[in-house]
Amino acid sequence: MSEIDHVTQTRDEWGAFKPEIIADLLHALDAKDAKTVRAQTRDLHAADMADLLQTLEQGRRVDLITLLGRNFDVEALAELDEGTRDDLMEALPADVIASAIKKLDTDDALYLIEDLDRSDQAEILSKVSKEDRVALSRGLDYAENTAGRLMQTEFVAVPDDWSVGRVIDHIRAAKDVPESFVEIYVTDAGFHLKGEVQLSSLLRSSRDKKIADIMDDEATVFSVADPQDDVAYKFEQYNLVSAAVIDTGGRLVGMLMVDDILDVIQEEAEDTMLRLGGVGAEEDIAGTVWETTRSRFTWLLVNLLTAILASWVISLFDGTIQQMVAIAVLMPIVASMGGNAGTQTMTVAVRALATRQLGPVNAFKVIFRECAVGLINGFLFAIIMGLFAWWWFGFGGLGLVIATAMIINLVAAALAGILLPLVLDHFDIDPAISSAVFLTTVTDVVGFFSFLGLASVWLNYIK
Repeated sequence: MSEIDHVTQTRDEWGAFKPEIIADLLHALDAKDAKTVRAQTRDLHAADMADLLQTLEQGRRVDLITLLGRNFDVEALAELDEGTRDDLMEALPADVIASAIKKLDTDDALYLIEDLDRSDQAEILSKVSKEDRVALSRGLDYAENTAGRLMQTEFVAVPDDWSVGRVIDHIRAAKDVPESFVEIYVTDAGFHLKGEVQLSSLLRSSRDKKIADIMDDEATVFSVADPQDDVAYKFEQYNLVSAAVIDTGGRLVGMLMVDDILDVIQEEAEDTMLRLGGVGAEEDIAGTVWETTRSRFTWLLVNLLTAILASWVISLFDGTIQQMVAIAVLMPIVASMGGNAGTQTMTVAVRALATRQLGPVNAFKVIFRECAVGLINGFLFAIIMGLFAWWWFGFGGLGLVIATAMIINLVAAALAGILLPLVLDHFDIDPAISSAVFLTTVTDVVGFFSFLGLASVWLNYIK
């Protein structure tokens, strides 16, 4: 059975494992029926096995891995999300983790142990070969979220005076060649990177041709200290599949593959989405009640304080509200429209900052565009809401008041929606998690103040 057919039979229309599949597996785990467990999971891809592990409770994950033994695909561990990975690494014996590390590339092996305590890391590393221990220890020395942590130390490097035929023979004979690679790196005697050769170019060249004649000496190269978001941006920008990584001395120390960078891109996108909702990037659906509460409390508290500020603005016009109930009825509309319009602008701005499409060069142009959009929408909705308020309450002046307030707040929302992310980003504050609360404050305060202020002037005029 193909993996595609197997996935179709085991997952429902939403992509989740079918309840009966999970029930049968749990029954086999309870009975410690290793043969049945192996049969049920034999055709699962490593990524699907990771999904299965994340579906199970913690104790059942360990039971599944233990029963599968050597039949467990350790590649699944590298596919786990961070929360499940950390819990599982703490629950599994050091021998089991060390056995998995021996079968993984260094980047995947690092992912498994990078967040463990130093003592646990040392215990696991003591059970692997000296070569793996040195490579992993060096990787742990690099800062988190850098190219040094993402790279794998398995790669193919040759001198530039070798012939194509000699390189091909070397690749066939070498035992430490990575399982997957698309580039061959060219180095000098000191292992300084000189260029690279695409595997496709190698295979199309004659055996007697020199590597120096077909290598590319202007390829994109990363340093071990490069931030992972910079790496992800360049992979996406230049359609990279693989790239070399050098140390501070210019020596080749590893390579990056696009599959690892895709994980970074997805992680960055998920972080931005969570932060826009005022949720910590570390939160996931499997988190505990306390972890989830702690993750959300801070920004809810900030939101409460800003809501109190908006309420204080309303209290300044309590006399105006008491004179006409219609004002209290219409008041939330202005703030709500401003909040929604500002959120639209803010979302576009945060995404543009994340993808580096927005910066000092085009900031003024984007600000002008968003203000123009806010002004036009303000006029359009002012007409709609002004006529509606006139029809509803029979006061033409009240319709004019809410129409004017609508224009003011939508322009303010557009301006705040673009300026807040830009200012926060300038001061190295994450605009994704900070902008929403401040934007709500601006649209509420401006909306209430403009509407109630204008209403107060109008009421005094008609007296």
